[in-house]
Amino acid sequence: MEIFDHLSNSTFYLADLALHVDKYLFPLVEAYGRWVYLLLFMVIFCETGLVVTPFLPGDSLLFAAGALAGAGALSHPMVMLIIFIPAILGDQVNYSIGRYLGRRVFEKEYRLLKREHLLAAQRFYETHGGKAIILARFVPIIRTFAPFVAGVGKMNRGRFVFFNFTGAAIWVLLLVNAGFFMGNHPWVQENFSLVIYAIIIISVLPMVVEGGRAWLRKRASR
Repeated sequence: MEIFDHLSNSTFYLADLALHVDKYLFPLVEAYGRWVYLLLFMVIFCETGLVVTPFLPGDSLLFAAGALAGAGALSHPMVMLIIFIPAILGDQVNYSIGRYLGRRVFEKEYRLLKREHLLAAQRFYETHGGKAIILARFVPIIRTFAPFVAGVGKMNRGRFVFFNFTGAAIWVLLLVNAGFFMGNHPWVQENFSLVIYAIIIISVLPMVVEGGRAWLRKRASR
């Protein structure tokens, strides 16, 4: 399986997938059929569950998977389920890792764990409280680090499970169904890459706004 070998051995492919998901996912379905469900499961689990892989595609992948379901290439209920399960499991694993490691992860730099990402997620968490777990679903990078920070902060486990489940449900319902109902519109098909870029930009905006506010607060305190 040449494409899958390329996927496992090249971070460049994963970064390219985030920006050109339509270029890869559609041919993968044609070539490997139901194996794509496994690919979706693995990418979503790693993107939400492993704090060292925040670069993996999230929002754009959900939209593209929904578009494939809308075109009849994948099962709509199966796509929803196969993304919803790892979205929950990934956050839960990430939370548990953060709870186990504790605050010592903030004390020094790690090669695969960028401290600025941790601090950004911590600020996001402190600003929005428990609902940050829901809101973070729609913010790339923060989505990966928020459950980890919640674990470090020892958020009540039952409370985290509630926010995790709710956030995953909203994330999957909105983005997969957006792809399902709009992804096969002629204009969207002709400009699919532009739509993916728009989704990524819109997803990043909350983090940019939060960063701008933090910069203004810091400047005002001088």
